[in-house]
Parts: sequence; structure tokens; C-alpha cells
Amino acid sequence: MSLLLNMARRLSFAIAQPITIVGWFISSILLIILVALASSSIFRRQPAEQHALTQAFYYAIIAAGLYAIIASLMIFTVVGAYKGHYPKEFRLTASQRTLMLQTIGFMMYLLLGALIYSHIEGWQYLDAVYWADFTLLTIGLGGEFVPKTHTGRSLLFPYAIGGIVMVGLVIGSIRSLVLERGKQKISARFLEMKRKRVLSSLDEKNKTIRVGTFSKMPFSERSMSELERRKQEFSIMRRIQAKAERNRRYFSLILSTIAALLLWFLGAVVFMFSEKPQGWSYFVSLYFAYTSLLTIGYGDYSLSSNSGKAFFVFWSLLAVPTLTILISNMGDTVIKGFKEFTIWLGAITVLPDESGILPALKEGIKKLAKRKMQEEDEENPGPAKDAILDRLAEHVEEQELEEAEQAEKGGNDLDRDIHFYHFVLAKELRQLMKDVEASPPRQYTHQEWSYYLRLIGQDEADPASHRKPRVRYEHSKQDGPDLGMADGGHEQEPFSWSWLGIRSPLMGNKTEAQWILERIATTLEVELKKMRDPDMKRKRPPFSMADLRKSASSSGNDASRPIEELSSAELKRRQQNQTGP
Repeated sequence: MSLLLNMARRLSFAIAQPITIVGWFISSILLIILVALASSSIFRRQPAEQHALTQAFYYAIIAAGLYAIIASLMIFTVVGAYKGHYPKEFRLTASQRTLMLQTIGFMMYLLLGALIYSHIEGWQYLDAVYWADFTLLTIGLGGEFVPKTHTGRSLLFPYAIGGIVMVGLVIGSIRSLVLERGKQKISARFLEMKRKRVLSSLDEKNKTIRVGTFSKMPFSERSMSELERRKQEFSIMRRIQAKAERNRRYFSLILSTIAALLLWFLGAVVFMFSEKPQGWSYFVSLYFAYTSLLTIGYGDYSLSSNSGKAFFVFWSLLAVPTLTILISNMGDTVIKGFKEFTIWLGAITVLPDESGILPALKEGIKKLAKRKMQEEDEENPGPAKDAILDRLAEHVEEQELEEAEQAEKGGNDLDRDIHFYHFVLAKELRQLMKDVEASPPRQYTHQEWSYYLRLIGQDEADPASHRKPRVRYEHSKQDGPDLGMADGGHEQEPFSWSWLGIRSPLMGNKTEAQWILERIATTLEVELKKMRDPDMKRKRPPFSMADLRKSASSSGNDASRPIEELSSAELKRRQQNQTGP
């Protein structure tokens, strides 16, 4: 109750945690005392061979162990909270709350069903729990525990389908929770480890940096412009991201595979000892554990001992999250690769697409060539000014052009450029809101990043905002974390950062679209405050209509005349020619 009240924020952390920890330790100790007394000679029937420990005895052992483990882990939670590693307030996320409620609901459903069937079929209650467990998990062991009455068989129709649906919901919530919490934290850890390893491998003599076991990239900061240095760092950071994500996927796969194998092998050991009266060998126990773990359940072997039944319920429920995580990790690695290979193989053999086999082969070669060109482009940085001006030109509309012309006729270039700057910020916000919802998360090119950073007042060509990347990094003494910040806020002077440093926007736990969206929204808010407050100093924005005029006039043809020279009628006519009537 104290734990639930703490989760609901009705009881403070300082009060709830000690009550919870002490309560669970007391529960564990009491159960251990009861188990010790129940197994002593005082409570044994004579003769000793007629004495049998019930399933409740073994459930008590499992519960005592769980209570002690949970209480011990919560001590680490308290120590970590008081050392400031995370907040003391315990707030459940949506996925955590959903998983907790669904798990409680499933257990209540299982136990209530067992209670009903124990009366209908005349079973002992814990035997009915064992039956409900292998039924709802679709293992179907059979044996002596099967519904034999018409009432029991009739109730099985709604009971089984309801339980299977609830198991599916729990599995979905487990996968969601793993993707939300575990993946994010492990990804951040692997990215930081890979970043440190790459920076440590810098060879200043040969001007290279190692980004993989057999992969090097040129890295030199001499005889390069500031923009070229930044793009060089950006391309290396992209490689680090890709390598770290691949390592994270296979590490998660190996870890979940080991957990599943331990569940299988150690479970088989317990079943072998618990079913000694049936003469089970370790191989038979392995076979039984395997068919149960994969919910095959032939029913040729079934448990008869009380210890085996109690352990099976705990073991099979533990298998649900373990196999869910394993299958999820396989989906990101092995299954994904096999799926792509199967589609490619089918396209050139038995199931070619509409264009035929030869075009499919050409398309595959073209994709490989395109990927190679992209890698070469990353390794050979170049200027991005033209792309930035082209991006700005896309935002010019008829109404915007007319207002800019009016401001210029009034002789106020600053008002014209500020108005255009605000218009561009608002247009980019609309596009970024779409990018935030993209799945998988959108990754921007360096040209796009240069454009967005310049929008928020950080020019990639400005050496003042660049620092040399460090292998080791000392966190600042500010209240908030500086991971992935890349600026000091709009009311402060921006601090210097590197694409390969810990302050890089690519190092934070936000997606790239979220990071840029927050900064542009804040920039627009500050700009609007300046418009309302006449005392605030108005600065020239990072972009101006004059830049576009120069870009348009430099093309040398009539179709790309200076933007300010185009009349509203001409612009409207050109837009109709491009889009149709």
C-alpha cells in the first residue's frame, strides 16, 4: 500500500520507501521461519516416507526469495536517489502504468479462474492454479488436469480466449516498455563508449581516425575552413551513431539469448530433480522445458510433484517477458536481415516485381552505388550556402513578397528582413511537427543542420562556436544536464561545442526533429517578445531578402530574376505554370 501511495504521489518518498523495504524484509523473514518450521521433524507425519510438502510450501520459498530481492534492490534505489542520480519523486510513465495494471489484471484473472475451476472440477486450488497457468499461456500440458464436466468445458470458451487476449496485451506492453526505457538508456551508453573509443584512436601523424575495426576516415583540421571542419566532424559522428546502434542491437540480442538459454537449461535442472520419482533424465527435462517454453506442449510428459508444479507456474510466467524481449531483439537484427534478403531473392528469382528481374538487379546495384556516393560525399565536405539559399527561396510566397516590397519601399530593410525571418521560422515549425512523428526518427543531412542552426543563431561557419572534441568531459555545475544541449539558451551567450563532443545535438536523448523543434519554437517566442517590447534591442536576423536577391540574380536567366523584382502577377503566373490550373 505504501508503494502504491508513493506511485500515486499521495505519500512522500522519504516515508514510503522505508515502510516498503522494511515490510518486504519482514515478510521474507516470516516466510522463511514458516518454511523452516514446516520442514522440521515437529510437523512431519510419521512414518517419514508418507510426509509430502504441499505446493504452498514451495510457493512460500519462491515468495520469500522475491521479497528479499525486491527489498534489496529498493535499498539501491534509495541510495541512488539521495546521491542525486535521479529524482526522488517516483512517477510512472504511461507504458509503466499500463504494464503494471495489465499484469495485475492478468494475475487476478488467472487466480479467479483457478478458484472457479477448483470448485467445478473438484481440484485442489493450487492444482487449479497450475492448470490455469498452462492453459492461459497456451502450453496445454494436459495430463490429469483437463476439464471433464460440461460446465468446465463450456466455461473454457470465454475463459481461455479472455486470458489469451490479456497475455497478448501484456506482451505488447513489455515490448513497448523495453523500447521506451531500455533501448534509450543502452543506446546512450553505447554511443558515449563508441565516441570515446573513436576520439582516442586519432592518428595526427597520418591524419586519420578509426571509426571501426577495419574502417578509417580522414581527419585533419588544418588548411580547412570552419564549415568544412564542422562537416567533417558531423560525418564522423554519423558513422559513430551507426556503429553504436548496430553494436547495441547485437548486444541486446546476445543478452536476451543468454537469458532465454539460462531459463531453459536451469529450468531443466529443477524439473529433473523435482521429477526424480518419474525417472526423468536431464535430456527429458530439457525436452519438456523446450516444448513448454515455446508453448508447443505435446503433453507426453507432465509434472506430478508439488515442487515441480509450483516452480512451473513461476518459471512459465518468467518466460513471457524473457521471450518477448528476445523476439523483439531478433526482429531488429536477424529477422530484419532475413526479411530483406528474402524480398531481394524473391525479386530476382521466383517472384520478380512488375519491372522484371533485370531491372531489379539494376536497382540493387544503383542503391549500392548511391550509398557509396553518399559516403564519399560525407568524407569530402563542401560548402552548403547554395542549399541554404534554395531552402529559403522555397518559403517565398506571393503575400510575403508583397509585404517585403512594401517594407523596402518604406526604406526599412531591417523590418523587411525581420518579417521574412519570422515567416520562415513559422513555416519551419509546421514542417518539423511532421518530422517529429516520423517513424523511424528522421535524420538530417549536414546541410539541413547548417540551415536549422543558422536559423537559431548558430552559424556553422563561425569559429567562435566551435571547440576541439574531448575524449573525457567534465559536466558543468549548472542545475540541468548539458548532454546534447549545444547551446546555452537564447538569453545567454551560446557556448562552444563540437559535433563529436558530449554537447552535440546528436548525443542527447531527444530525436533530431524534437531538438530542432524546441530551439526554433523558443527562437520564435523570443523574437515575438522583442517585437512587443520597444526597449529590447533589435538585431539583424541571420537571413535576409538581400541574400536571396543576390542568389537569384547570379543565375543569369530571366526565370531566376531577383525576387524583389518579380511582381505579384508574374509570381502568380509562374506558380500556375508549375502546378497547373
